Amino acid sequence: MNLRVAAGQGTSVSGDLTTNVATAVRLVDRAADAGVRLLVLPEAFLTGYDEQVFAGPLPDAEDVAWLAPLQEAAVRANGTVVTCLPLLRAGVPRLAMLVAQPDGRVDFPYDKQHLDGVEKRYFTPGDHGTSLRIEGVELGLSICYDGCFPEHARAAAADGAIGYLNSAAYFAGGEHRRDVYYAARAVENGMYVVFAGLTGRCGPNRFIGGSAVYDPEGRAVARLGEEEGLAIAELDPELVAATRARHTMLADHRGDLGERRYG
Repeated sequence: MNLRVAAGQGTSVSGDLTTNVATAVRLVDRAADAGVRLLVLPEAFLTGYDEQVFAGPLPDAEDVAWLAPLQEAAVRANGTVVTCLPLLRAGVPRLAMLVAQPDGRVDFPYDKQHLDGVEKRYFTPGDHGTSLRIEGVELGLSICYDGCFPEHARAAAADGAIGYLNSAAYFAGGEHRRDVYYAARAVENGMYVVFAGLTGRCGPNRFIGGSAVYDPEGRAVARLGEEEGLAIAELDPELVAATRARHTMLADHRGDLGERRYG
């Protein structure tokens, strides 16, 4: 059975949880109107991606009352919402993936494993990968820089994922790398990639959006520029199976290439 998904993007206001949650709710409602069952939103979307935010104080995983409007939107949409925010988990600062479920539950099942730039000053990396199953479809979770490491998506695919979800925030000037990395993760593993990128100004920085859904051949089947909106597509498990049968890189992967010699 196909799964209708969207990569959503918008502008975050640094440190303004109320405004950012309201933006997320607006995108959830738009996605629901389009029949979307899974919406992926950008990195640090609910707090803003800004070093001043990262320096704290951060939201606590034990107190999510401020997320109530987003929980209610997920219930109203009867869909799943995936996004990212900096938070404290048992007193430890993390860049965490948030999952709002259609039954109203909210949890934080994944912490960013590959920290980049100023993130290294403020956060502790995660120590495990995570996949979700939504309507029988298995999907790996990742946050921005995670998707720059081929082995990260490969591990999800090897465990059974047919899609790879990435919440990201790319600065101006990163267009080429953004468009190469996630298409590559798709074609290498014969899997879909749903990439949601922050857009607009947040604090001192400008972000470039580019949210997209890539098919198992690495083609963008839906893509945005820098506008607020949704890139909507269908994930087809049968197409993944057919692609992997035709292009067998995942099955042919060798974990050990032997010692390196010099001629």
